[in-house]
Amino acid sequence: MIELSKKLDGKKFLWDGIIYKEKAEAKKAEKSYKKDGFETKILTESAQFLVYTRRAVTEIKVEDQR
Repeated sequence: MIELSKKLDGKKFLWDGIIYKEKAEAKKAEKSYKKDGFETKILTESAQFLVYTRRAVTEIKVEDQR
């Protein structure tokens, strides 16, 4: 069973929900996520490739509700 989240290197990563049959497909997805500012990890499980991602919050915007 695929875990939806994993703690890797002391950080929580979330699975992107896609099972990649080829490492090249996973690498392509990883490149896209990195372009959008995500940290990524590719893991191999039962001859399948899984991409886990995370993005740290760097800025919090608060709107005035008055």
